Amino acid sequence: MKAPIFIYYQLDNYYQNHRRYVKSRSDQQLLHGLQHNDTSSCTPEESSNGLPIVPCGLIAWSLFNDTYSFSRGTHKLRVNRKNIAWKSDRNHKFGKQVYPFNFQNGTLIGGGKLDPNIPLSDQEDLIVWMRTAALPSFRKLYGRIEEDLNVDDVVVVNLLNNYNTYSFGGTKKLVLSTSSWLGGRNSFLGMAYTSVGFSSILVAFVFLLLHVRNPSLKTRAVC
Repeated sequence: MKAPIFIYYQLDNYYQNHRRYVKSRSDQQLLHGLQHNDTSSCTPEESSNGLPIVPCGLIAWSLFNDTYSFSRGTHKLRVNRKNIAWKSDRNHKFGKQVYPFNFQNGTLIGGGKLDPNIPLSDQEDLIVWMRTAALPSFRKLYGRIEEDLNVDDVVVVNLLNNYNTYSFGGTKKLVLSTSSWLGGRNSFLGMAYTSVGFSSILVAFVFLLLHVRNPSLKTRAVC
């Protein structure tokens, strides 16, 4: 595998597209911080102990927090975790002067914590997580290995299993993938889009047959 080698974590049976989950955020707060007071859309994670939460909402509260480290023999493989989020998100959707405040201080902890000394625009794990997935099985970028991996190399992965997927019957996977001139070799989205496309063509063909066999009656306009 030629560098860069992309590291993805995959979650299955996780419905980030659930309506209540998707709406539980405040884009204005992510950009302006405590200057934006209307966080009613973040229910039920808009405040804790009488103080507002930054970032608020269920999406941020459920931040994925498993961690991974890699080694090849006695040599530790360095994982580059910079620039894993979209540049447009970092520059225009998350404030450079907005810092986490009162985050994960409630009685129930949903996921990862955030460093209160780092602005949201530099919290790239959060930025990647906040771009919600459309399907219940999805992958998100964790980092990049910037060394080539050779045939017969044995890569040892040490992971800290923090994120609870057992309560909703979910599963987790770790995926290593390289890129080509067409982009990352992540076949999941391609297969999903192809399946939806074929299904749409099939449905259109069925309706066409029904229309040919039972043409609709023409109505005459009455003057």
